[in-house]
Amino acid sequence: SLSLSQFVNVARHGTLVSLDSTAITNVERARKCVETRLKSGETFYGINTGFGALAGVRIAPEQLSQLQLNLIRSHACGVGQPLPTEVVRGIMVLRLQTMLRGNSGVREATLRQMEFFLNNKIHPVIPSQGSVGACGDLAPLAHLALALIGEGQVEWESHIHPTSVVLSKLGRAPLLPEAKEGLSLINGTQVMTAIGLLACDTAEQLLCSADITVAMSLDATLGTATAFRGEIQQVRPHPGQSSAASNMRKVLADDGLRLSHAGCKKVQDPYSFRCAPQVHGAARNCYSHVLATLMTEANSSTDNPLVFAESDEILSGGNFHGEPVAMVLDYLAIGMAEIANISERRIDKLVNPHMSGLPAFLMKDSGLNSGFMIPQVVAASLVSENKVHCHPASVDSIPTSAEQEDHVSMGMTAALKLQRVLDNTARVLAIEALAAAQGLEFHKPLQGGAGVRTAYEFIRQHSAFMETDRALAPDIEVISAAIKTGEFRRSVEKACGELTV
Repeated sequence: SLSLSQFVNVARHGTLVSLDSTAITNVERARKCVETRLKSGETFYGINTGFGALAGVRIAPEQLSQLQLNLIRSHACGVGQPLPTEVVRGIMVLRLQTMLRGNSGVREATLRQMEFFLNNKIHPVIPSQGSVGACGDLAPLAHLALALIGEGQVEWESHIHPTSVVLSKLGRAPLLPEAKEGLSLINGTQVMTAIGLLACDTAEQLLCSADITVAMSLDATLGTATAFRGEIQQVRPHPGQSSAASNMRKVLADDGLRLSHAGCKKVQDPYSFRCAPQVHGAARNCYSHVLATLMTEANSSTDNPLVFAESDEILSGGNFHGEPVAMVLDYLAIGMAEIANISERRIDKLVNPHMSGLPAFLMKDSGLNSGFMIPQVVAASLVSENKVHCHPASVDSIPTSAEQEDHVSMGMTAALKLQRVLDNTARVLAIEALAAAQGLEFHKPLQGGAGVRTAYEFIRQHSAFMETDRALAPDIEVISAAIKTGEFRRSVEKACGELTV
């Protein structure tokens, strides 16, 4: 089975793929089943019939290959911005994975064509809009299949080319799909699932980074870490809550700043600090459920009809329906939006002198300088936008194909808005990290422990202390990128140990 790390390595880091010989044997067995059953004269949906509402139209044997070509061409009508390269690679590896299970009835040659594309970094141009999430992601997957047959466009060597030109340069023939193969290439949930799995990889980095920014902000506002103690988590034993609190304790360990105000009269902090383990923990539990669901989907057969070579059967079903994926993508958007919501509240505390005891908007000469006034406004804008994106796509449905396909998942919509939520959340966390680092400056020469100190130093490597007003937009983008890639998290882990999800 495919693991998340294997998927990410191929999708994000360009790792080469090879096809398992045992799986190829299963593929060949299923293909033989398709060819044998076709010779019997039976009728099978999408193999020797039309598609969707045209399923009642029988196709002559000599037209079966043309049927598959027509299917790919007719369905390649997506619109909108092209999907990122990492998503396209993710789609291809997931499509390979599902077809290698031996329930799709394709030939080995079809799999080898996709393997060739992946390993030669030939990436089909796939528009991002046009899927309703049942029968799977038809339009975007059709653009993938279009490239395999030598048509459409691909990104290769950092430029967009006609697919035929690239294949000619590499001496590779286009794929000529045979019976069922066009349908097997475009029928499935691999686009929404690929986006979802990449989102999970990013979400893991955001969750751990949020625990770091809590610690930074707590020190900057001279807060108390009592709420993070293990005893409190043990009597409400949600796994995510315990992990979040443990991470916060690691980052705050051996903290000189907290010792400096150990005898103060402050008993407890605002909810955005005190309840951080509970909120971050709930988002973690959400993440764990979503990841488990998506990994099941990644290792499933989502074609239709499905081939069962052991019993010599070809069965029509509904495994292409994206509802299981759509629902959890909506759920993850909600979980990650909450990470941004509570982070924005901590930013507000940092810039408010009545709450933090720090200079107004974190500037020595506030009034002449506005400091972090507008970064907090930007964070407020982003979290409010997230709330719009958290309206669930999966509660929507619209009939298509003359009422034959009368309930759909809208999983692709859920996937695309989740991407936006993650981008916004990373930027909110970046603003919090920058504001907290600015706040920590006012407590010098006192310093936090190794974790907080390392986080502060990481920020300072990319963003200098703000003596007077300057444009912070570039700093926010740099820190946001470091949060999403895990660079920020890894730098802190070197000082305080592994942070877990």
